[in-house]
Amino acid sequence: MPAPSRSTTLHALYCDHHGWLHGWLRKRLGNDCEAADVAHDTFLRVYAGPRALDHLSEPRAFLTHVAKGLVVDLYRRRAVEKAYLDSLAQLPEALAPSPETRALVLEALHRIDAMLCAMPVRAREIFLLSQLDGLTYAEIAARQGISLRTVKRQMRDAFLACLSAI
Repeated sequence: MPAPSRSTTLHALYCDHHGWLHGWLRKRLGNDCEAADVAHDTFLRVYAGPRALDHLSEPRAFLTHVAKGLVVDLYRRRAVEKAYLDSLAQLPEALAPSPETRALVLEALHRIDAMLCAMPVRAREIFLLSQLDGLTYAEIAARQGISLRTVKRQMRDAFLACLSAI
């Protein structure tokens, strides 16, 4: 007998565990609509992922792991949005961007945040020291106790990450 297809296995996983996952998320998030969204996104992530689903020994632990990552992403997105909206609140009303511009800026900020989070810690620190603090590569090397060549290599990698995010 042939092994069940990936879609058949995912369907069974969904039917067996969606209700439980939704309830678990509702308790954690305190919001039924967000719990439903994250539960849905969890199964989309599982579907799109490369992991074989037919031999999961602990399907709820696996789904919980995926869902926790999505909840972290949700909170990170909220923090970015709050920081942006707080900065907008400081502007005079005449300078406030349109709703369309706000949406575009938020999307760009989310992409930048995801790109920064995907970078190795050292590359991210070096990139931020250069781009936000305005330090020269030599100053970064001295501050971090690394060679100038390492700073240049890390900056190259960071700029490549920026280009790939575009």
